[in-house]
Amino acid sequence: MNDVIAEYRRGVLYLDAGDPIEAAKILSAVLDEEPTNAEVRLWLARAYFASAQLNRAEQHLRALVERDPTDHYACHLLGRTLERQSRKREALPFLRLAAAMSSVPDYSAAVRRVAGTG
Repeated sequence: MNDVIAEYRRGVLYLDAGDPIEAAKILSAVLDEEPTNAEVRLWLARAYFASAQLNRAEQHLRALVERDPTDHYACHLLGRTLERQSRKREALPFLRLAAAMSSVPDYSAAVRRVAGTG
């Protein structure tokens, strides 16, 4: 268990240091050990998003949103992932949901950008 925690922390550090590809490799292995851990899955999705592995990011984010539709950050990141894939019509409901759940300025800015209103 301590090795899994250490690897998780190492993966987060790689992502924070700007190496999302290495972070994804590490966090993917951690998720294999802890498949129900939503926090690990979210960090892995962030690593995939940051390294433009958008299909992989989408897969993990959809699982997170399905598990907990009130996770505003997962909704926002799923919307951003879909936006980056030029799937704005699919992105907008997730972006709107995130903006409705939390007043984070980036959330409302993403809604305006994708909706074409700002």
